[in-house]
Amino acid sequence: MGTPDMQTETPPERTTMSHATQQAVPAGTWSADKIHSTVGFAVPYMAGTFQGTFSDFDARLSDEALRGTAEVASIEVKDPNLATHLQSPEFFDAERFPQLGFEAAEISRSGDELTIAGELTLKGHAEPVEIRGHINDPAPDPYGGERFGLQLEAKVDRTKFGLNWNNPLPSGDPALANEVTIIVDLQLVKET
Repeated sequence: MGTPDMQTETPPERTTMSHATQQAVPAGTWSADKIHSTVGFAVPYMAGTFQGTFSDFDARLSDEALRGTAEVASIEVKDPNLATHLQSPEFFDAERFPQLGFEAAEISRSGDELTIAGELTLKGHAEPVEIRGHINDPAPDPYGGERFGLQLEAKVDRTKFGLNWNNPLPSGDPALANEVTIIVDLQLVKET
């Protein structure tokens, strides 16, 4: 009796793919399009969330270094009296510290998600901060330029920067939370 022909299965080919290292942010120098960008904050207050923005700010990415500033006097909220209070020494102290600042120390990327380690300066005091967010890769815009987007958020304890004001509720609990979310939505345009 003969042995039946045995067919041997050929193992699938192994393919080695080389993965190019993805650059965290685009090369070159990019500046914020201030019309299509926003720098703001949100903080739990009483039964909701209080939000504000800064109308005069700047952000620039150059050689993978991200830096930004905001002018305290440009704070925008729904009540002019509150805007004045936020510029007072109880909050940002605009007269002594007219500018907020941020500088990235390290930017890492996984897919479209970014993690940025940097330093935030408020009221002349700098603290490390971790920012998380999303990046939209560069694309041509309808104005003949090139731009990309960053949507970023960071949570900071405002009391570490000397922003200690609060107003107790009847229960004795503070009306204003210490944790503030900084919200930045940037469209950065490539400089030529």
